[in-house]
Amino acid sequence: MRVVAKKILREFWEKHRDSEESLRTWYKEASNAKWTNPSDIIAAYTKASILKSSRVVFNVCGNKYRLIVEINYLRQWVFIRFIGTHDDYDKTNAEKI
Repeated sequence: MRVVAKKILREFWEKHRDSEESLRTWYKEASNAKWTNPSDIIAAYTKASILKSSRVVFNVCGNKYRLIVEINYLRQWVFIRFIGTHDDYDKTNAEKI
């Protein structure tokens, strides 16, 4: 998969240092993945949430943070749409962001 907008992750882990290792690991795994449908993601990330509009929510850092991505399975692209705390996530419409 081609992960678009790594800068968003980098900016986040610079502010939240405890997230850096988890986000770097997720980025590396996602970049090497060949996801063709939501089932492929759930096989690797059992706690990920599959939403409408090709969105997926990943729990980061022991569920301290949430990462929302939009996936184009055909083109093998992952677009980072949001990374934040649970409070930030609760204020966000994950299917529209």
